[in-house]
Order: sequence, then C-alpha cells, then structure tokens
Amino acid sequence: MISQKQTITPALFLRSLTFNLTFFAWAFVSSIIFIPLFIISPKTALMAGKPWAEGCLLLARIFCGIKYEIRGKENIGNTPVIYASKHQSAWDTIIYLTIFPNVAYVLKKELLRLPFWGWYLWRMEMIAIDRSAGASSLKQMLRDSKTVLGKGRPIVIFPEGTRTKPNSQPDYQSGITAMYSALNVPVVPVALNSGVYWGKNAFFKKSGTIIIEFLPQIPAGLAKKEFIERLQNDIETITTKLMKEDKINAPI
Repeated sequence: MISQKQTITPALFLRSLTFNLTFFAWAFVSSIIFIPLFIISPKTALMAGKPWAEGCLLLARIFCGIKYEIRGKENIGNTPVIYASKHQSAWDTIIYLTIFPNVAYVLKKELLRLPFWGWYLWRMEMIAIDRSAGASSLKQMLRDSKTVLGKGRPIVIFPEGTRTKPNSQPDYQSGITAMYSALNVPVVPVALNSGVYWGKNAFFKKSGTIIIEFLPQIPAGLAKKEFIERLQNDIETITTKLMKEDKINAPI
C-alpha cells in the first residue's frame, strides 16, 4: 500500500522497482562475497552483517531518497542489554546491524530457511523461536538469550512480534516480559517511524528521513506489570510523537 498523500508516478515506480531489484541482488552478491567469513566461525560470520546492512541503507538512499537519523545515542550502553524496538518495517531489521555489529535478534525460526541471508542468520547464532512449540520455545529463547548476553552481545527484540502499520493498535507479547524477568538486565525502549517511508510489504517507498530514537533504559527488577506498562508507554508515546513530527498520520 501507499499513502493517499503520495502520487504514484512513473519516476516513483522506476525508483522503487530499481531499489527492490538491487536490494535482492545485493543480498545474493554479498552472501557470495562473505562466504569465507561464513565458513570460519559464527563470530566472523557476524562481521558480514554490517557491510551488508550499510549497502542496503545506501541503496535506499540512492534510489528511494530514504535517509535516517539516530537520536538518544546517550542511551546506547556499552554493556549487554536488551533493546525492545518498535517494528514497522524491514528497515528495522537492517539498522541495528550497523549500530551493533555483534547484535543478536530474536526472530522467527522460519527466517533461517530463507536462501542466502537466512543461512547467515543461522550461522550468526541469532535467537530463533518456533512459535508453534509453545512453552518449550519460550524456555529455549531464554536459554539462548542468557548465552548471548554472556558473550557480551546485545539483544534486539520486537515486543509486538511482527511488523505493524503506523498508528495501529499496539499488541505487546509476553516474550519481552519473560526475558526481562528471567535475565535480570536493563531494557532500552526504542521508538521509530520507519513505516511511514518503508511500509510493511510495500513495493513503493517514500523519500524522507526515518527517525529511530533510543529512550532511557528501564532498570532491571521491576514487577512484570509495571515493566510492561512502562515499556509500552515509553515506546508508543515517542513513536506517536515521531509520527506527528513528520505530519503523516495515515498508514502506507
């Protein structure tokens, strides 16, 4: 879908088509280039993430006019923490690889089966969850998360579990609360407005500046109810502010 405020022109179609083609071409080419890193070890495989992500962001800037701004850098810690991020776009899964080269995403197990980069996600030892496995999947996620944090890696989780359209009703899942309670580490809320420019499953992209904002961390040790209420309020309040800042209130 595309915003009613944006007219579909031949130039827009051509830019979006070119971006989508080069985006997938870069995924293929980079997966070949970084084969040596893939083979050596999970640690070296992680080294492939940042150049791939930077290439994707460069393509988005060149062909779609999508820039980005990072706010709240003072809230990015040097110690392993959990970053709980709003999720509106595929862009969100790219940007963290440029900020945290050793990041571990909590993601759906199905993604590991995707050609090329799904295999890299497996090799990078991301935290894959099988949603059909129920409670056992949650226990495995907590075990893997503890291992990841023990290696000094930050974790990025999308508390709603999937991409949502801008201004949609939030639906925070139980996974983030379980992680917060079991792992006893701070959580940094992250707000963004990426869906305005790079919408969920959207062929067309809108030029502009995506803003991602890291908010003050929530310390470990809060009661579950207090934690999730604070997390949702922090993320949704700033996300709404970012949407209004761009003066766009319709999903794309």
